[in-house]
Amino acid sequence: MSVALTCLQSFACFGGTVSFYEHGSQVCRSPMRFAVYQPPQAQIESVPVVYFLSGLTCTEENFMAKAGAQRYAAELGLMLVVPDTSPRHTGTPTEDADWDLGTGAGFYVDATQAPWHTHYQMYRYVTVELPALIAQEFPAKPEAQSICGHSMGGHGALICALRNPGRYRCVSALAPIGAPMRCPWGEKAFSHYLGSDRNTWKVYDASELVLNTSGCCPILIDQGLQDQFLSEQLKPELFEQACIQAGCDLTLRLHPHYDHSYYFIASFIGEHLQFHAQYLRA
Repeated sequence: MSVALTCLQSFACFGGTVSFYEHGSQVCRSPMRFAVYQPPQAQIESVPVVYFLSGLTCTEENFMAKAGAQRYAAELGLMLVVPDTSPRHTGTPTEDADWDLGTGAGFYVDATQAPWHTHYQMYRYVTVELPALIAQEFPAKPEAQSICGHSMGGHGALICALRNPGRYRCVSALAPIGAPMRCPWGEKAFSHYLGSDRNTWKVYDASELVLNTSGCCPILIDQGLQDQFLSEQLKPELFEQACIQAGCDLTLRLHPHYDHSYYFIASFIGEHLQFHAQYLRA
């Protein structure tokens, strides 16, 4: 079934094109926006796809404007797809009241609780609706896709890969929320979106999921040791412990001096895309 897709802006970039789109999402029951970088290779052939999930307060634009990823994607022949971090302007009560809940803070879960459940269905949007749209409208190879993310988006990338063995060739994250059930950001979001039963939260917690996942794909994580959110919110050591227990293929790299910002992302995004290309081109 065709989807009404509107191109809002388009820019030449490293021989390819950065474009921003809007469409009516059936899953989120609202307009949704996303960005796509098509490398120069996409002009003559279908190319692998890397999905990037952004962090709290971000839109589909932050990564494209700040990370410097297009240069590497052009060299490696990778399409980049960056969805927005939540539905917007839905009329959901209090969706704009807090910076870490509602607008810009969808947490990549499918909300089950009122009033959020009507529109906040980001997990299905990212794993089902958006990939189907990309496969239909762009020169992408749906059989060759991977996923990456930062902070809240790193959490999103990890759970998408762990819940869908075989769908993504690999997954990487920069400063991800590694155990959201055990940090203030995650507890706040999950209690509002999913309710008070903590057992229902486990399917959205990477440290819980990895213990019950078979055939885990390769995982790369970079974390700055000067990150202001490291000890209270991110807790990479908990995810690392779970991966060791599960025998999962995790590479966790810790970097002195680096913080949580896009300066950190820009410093390592080239290595992340090379990691993805290694598996996407295999």
